[in-house]
Amino acid sequence: MSDTQPSNAEAKRKGNGSKYLFLFLIGLVGGVVATVMAVRALDQRKDHFPDSVMQVQQWHLGQLKGKVEQNRCGATDTLPHLKALRTMADDLEPAFPDLKDDARFGQHASKMRAALDGALTSPPLNCAGVGAVSEQIGEACKACHQDFRG
Repeated sequence: MSDTQPSNAEAKRKGNGSKYLFLFLIGLVGGVVATVMAVRALDQRKDHFPDSVMQVQQWHLGQLKGKVEQNRCGATDTLPHLKALRTMADDLEPAFPDLKDDARFGQHASKMRAALDGALTSPPLNCAGVGAVSEQIGEACKACHQDFRG
């Protein structure tokens, strides 16, 4: 007689392959989850303050440049951004504590604060003035970045 059903040994071999595939997938998912958890734990140890200061300043400077492009350069449109930039400029030294004793860093921070103080004491009233102030601030940022970011 011919037996059309596979023997027990054949059935076990076919069944084991799917078990190994399932275990491999479980291990793969577990590895991905563990990797994500490890990366997030390492990221939590990082000090985000310096990057945050730079991002906020970059955003406000971008808003000033956008106001020039939109031809919306009234004091009510630009002063909030200039004030925010000036407030953030006070946080430059605390944001980079390893550079606080570097004379060049102090000079760059002072130049940026001086440019912002000048803009706040006599606010620009037209787009040419806002563009000039934005250029001064951008140059102060660029000079510092050239010295310290590489």
